[in-house]
Amino acid sequence: MILLTVGTQLGFDRLVKAMDAIAPALGQDIVAQTGEGKYRPVNFTTQDTIAPAKLESLAAEAQLIVAHAGIGTVMLAQRLGKPLVVLPRRADLGEHRNDHQLATARALEDRAGIFVAENETQLVGRIETALRAGDWAARPSPTLDRLRASVAHFIDHGSL
Repeated sequence: MILLTVGTQLGFDRLVKAMDAIAPALGQDIVAQTGEGKYRPVNFTTQDTIAPAKLESLAAEAQLIVAHAGIGTVMLAQRLGKPLVVLPRRADLGEHRNDHQLATARALEDRAGIFVAENETQLVGRIETALRAGDWAARPSPTLDRLRASVAHFIDHGSL
């Protein structure tokens, strides 16, 4: 099962439409929390909101999470060790008040288990890659590698 979530504050019709278009080719059930979006997909059912405990339960069951680049969803996926595909909202398309989600996505793109789609056309490829990624949680992120090296250097040399 794939969990699609766009957060609870705003709808994200561009992402929901893109998932609806590729859903038949994915061959998986999709459970979607769509916020206040107006678009209603034909290839999966949606709920505007899902209670936090239920969303966490669905995320734990999911093979993959697809979402906006909201930090709450990123933290949930990382905590559960679930691969995450993000499509950031864009201010120039009226999806958000600024482009902080683009900045978040850029900051996350080198993290294990996170796959950034810059636009809808990249979405299916990122989803396919994420589904094939295997056990990414066993591979540390480059940030964690740098932290470990810094701590080891401090222990060995007394300074950073």
